[in-house]
Amino acid sequence: MLCRLTIRDFVLVEQLELDFAGGFGTLTGETGAGKSILVDALAFALGERADSGLIRAGAARSEVSAEFALDDAPATAEWLAANDLGAAGSLLLRRVVDSNGRSRAYLNGSPVTVQQLREAAETLVDIHGQHAHQSLLRGEAQRALLDGHARLDPLVAEVSQAWRAWRAAKAALDAAQGSAEALIAEREQLGWQIRELETLGFSPDEWLLLNDEHKRLAHAASLIEGAQASLQVLAESDAACEAQVAGAASRISELADYDPALSDVAVLLQSAQTNLREAISLLRRYADRVELDPQRLSDIERRIEAVLACARKFRCSPEDLPGLLGRWQERFAALGEAVDVAGLAERLAATRTTYEDRAQRLSAGRSRAAETLAGEVSQVMQQLALAGGRFQVALLPVDGGSASGFEQIEFRVGGLAGSEARPLAKVVSGGELSRISLAIQVVTSQAASVPTLIFDEVDVGIGGGVAEVVGRLLRELGAQRQVLCVTHLPQVAARANWQWQVSKRAEGAQARSQVTLLEGSARIEEIARMLGGVEITAITRQHAREMLGLG
Repeated sequence: MLCRLTIRDFVLVEQLELDFAGGFGTLTGETGAGKSILVDALAFALGERADSGLIRAGAARSEVSAEFALDDAPATAEWLAANDLGAAGSLLLRRVVDSNGRSRAYLNGSPVTVQQLREAAETLVDIHGQHAHQSLLRGEAQRALLDGHARLDPLVAEVSQAWRAWRAAKAALDAAQGSAEALIAEREQLGWQIRELETLGFSPDEWLLLNDEHKRLAHAASLIEGAQASLQVLAESDAACEAQVAGAASRISELADYDPALSDVAVLLQSAQTNLREAISLLRRYADRVELDPQRLSDIERRIEAVLACARKFRCSPEDLPGLLGRWQERFAALGEAVDVAGLAERLAATRTTYEDRAQRLSAGRSRAAETLAGEVSQVMQQLALAGGRFQVALLPVDGGSASGFEQIEFRVGGLAGSEARPLAKVVSGGELSRISLAIQVVTSQAASVPTLIFDEVDVGIGGGVAEVVGRLLRELGAQRQVLCVTHLPQVAARANWQWQVSKRAEGAQARSQVTLLEGSARIEEIARMLGGVEITAITRQHAREMLGLG
């Protein structure tokens, strides 16, 4: 349930904090006061498109936060857990847009993508806009509504995936049949190239080792000569450093007994002796190990030349040869499948069977849901001054199927302008379409799993006794979940459990929207205003009291 909405610098709203109650609530006010701005602000917090035009004039950025209680939203809690965004009983959605049009989104204080924000919002709120009936004229929207109402969306995704797999298999078979000779020739060429590189048996690590060893063998004579000359200087000549340092260290050590100021020098010389002995030891071991090996040098040079020749042949650096081999092997395997016409035909048959099986299950689910939805919407239509109207959901076959299944969905209505059912767009007036849209929304919302429903002036074009029915339907819906309706109808507002009034005041050159909770006489005055317009009389106030007594 939506608990709190906080708005800062959004369109006409400077700062506003609203605490929501459960049940059925309405937002009323004069035209242009900003009723729908509140719905737009909530939609923005839930991930709708953002731009700098949403920022109030003179402000640097706009910010909207929406806090939800999760007691009645198990799907949301499950989504949060799956995305490591767990919440303890509540969820705070926050969205910010700056003057450059950049927006940022947060869930419980953690930065998230707008897509994640939308995914969480889809489990929390359903917003029915005042122009929702226009989308009902589109086949795609009709299909989505039926599938959503019947909880078929997961199966729809499976059908779409199976369709893509089937079409990919068909494209692969067609390509193989149309260019088999070229594919076979390419595979043969790759085959000898792969064999040549596999015979070379080369790796990047080997290239480093080869170069290091070649450098050492090529300079072996200089290394031996340098090591022996250094040993002469350090340890093996009459004036060797080791003996001289040892003598100096012994002499200073003796003198330090007479003057402690030489103690530090004595310690340093002893350390130098130790380091010198270690260096001489390592140098002797190195000199014993290093030797001239012309044969090994020749072998290394031949190996390096073979690698370089191969790299030149295939126009790459030696280090790139292993990666080139890997890519060729992948392409060789893919071509093996591509030229396997029989195997591709088997895969095509298997993917087609999978698609048809899932599409048939989807068709069966749609058929059951279409019958149920048609009956329920037709029943509500009778209460909305559409007596005799029959709502139908037609499943029109699609030759060969599509990514959406074996059929298109078409909403039809009969009994209004003749007995024959015809497509929705061809048989109803604007007012009738609005009422049918409301009937569909009420029916589908009853089956929805989201805990909060928002209706933004979906009752446009409705009045009189029909408006009373709309108010009653929304009140009944409010007994099951939280319902908020932006309305201009007093019959609807009077049925609400609670009512807010949205008004606009001028501050200098700018306008500001504000929201007031109506209670007692204030609510009577607002209902009377909605009934009587500019001049409110005692009669309209009495009528307002009577209407609220029905609530």
